[in-house]
Amino acid sequence: MSVPQRGKQPSLSQLRAFAAVAEHLHFRDAAAAIGMSQPALSGALSALEDILGVQLVERTTRKVLLSPAGERLADRAAAVLREVGALLDEAEAVRAPFTGILRLGVIPTVAPYLLPTVLRLAHGSYPELDLQVHEEQTASLLEGLTAGRLDLLLLAVPLGQPAVTELPLFDEDFVLVTPDGHPLAGRHDLPRQALRELPLLLLDEGHCLRDQALDICREAGRTDGIPATTTAAGLSTLVQLVAGGLGVTLLPRTAVQVETGRSGRLATACFEAPAPSRRIALAMRTGAARGEEFTTFAEALRAALRDLPVRVAAPRPVRDAPRDPVQDPARDAPRDPVPGQRRAAG
Repeated sequence: MSVPQRGKQPSLSQLRAFAAVAEHLHFRDAAAAIGMSQPALSGALSALEDILGVQLVERTTRKVLLSPAGERLADRAAAVLREVGALLDEAEAVRAPFTGILRLGVIPTVAPYLLPTVLRLAHGSYPELDLQVHEEQTASLLEGLTAGRLDLLLLAVPLGQPAVTELPLFDEDFVLVTPDGHPLAGRHDLPRQALRELPLLLLDEGHCLRDQALDICREAGRTDGIPATTTAAGLSTLVQLVAGGLGVTLLPRTAVQVETGRSGRLATACFEAPAPSRRIALAMRTGAARGEEFTTFAEALRAALRDLPVRVAAPRPVRDAPRDPVQDPARDAPRDPVPGQRRAAG
């Protein structure tokens, strides 16, 4: 490798090329990821190696490997790019709030039921905001937030991430969904212990709702671990499995009307107080340049969500919420009953 070119500074384009190659370990995939042609990416990487005076990657006919120097410098390059991104975000936030791009990540068990409200709010109150939505599972969303790929998340909390600030929106109860005619259908006082013997259907691994359902079952005293003989990738499939008589499932209340309305063969049952519940929040990087803007957005979203069957949360940021937040009886009660206590509403 040549002697480093004294006085020359790496360009952002060169650093982006190196970071993309370090992430994908494939020139074609790296080039596609950053919207650069493969020859341009290869040239930028070679130029960066000349400036630094070290070989960053080992090119073979079959794959790309990071050199020892590349391994050491990849994190540095990524950190520089994150800081540059933060600088641009800061400048954009200073120019005008609620303008430019807002990359919102949403979990699949929230997106279909809350996005209509979120989009109405964004289009009606912030017409200059370019809202871009990404539906992913929690682990992917957190990775995207940390890496700067996403700006704001809408998901279930607590997350237990010290570098993430949570802006609580609401709490919602879980409802048991059963086939029509099930002995528990229509109950309003269902004890949690009823879950000990029921054939509960779950989402696939990776969904936080699956973990929440398992936690509820453990709290109810269930010890068999719920053998995963049948699972589903989404709530729509899950309730159709229930309608087909394969078992029962737990749905958050915001999903009940949408998901059970597709079939007349479903019924619901409500748990006795305090019902098992989950908390939904916005999450941002602690110290984010647009933190004040995101806090204002959370306040507006709480007001917009009051017509849903949820308990709107107090407007306070939480960085490390307790594992099982205590319900606050002073919060707003649900506005609407669960549709179709005996038979799911159509």
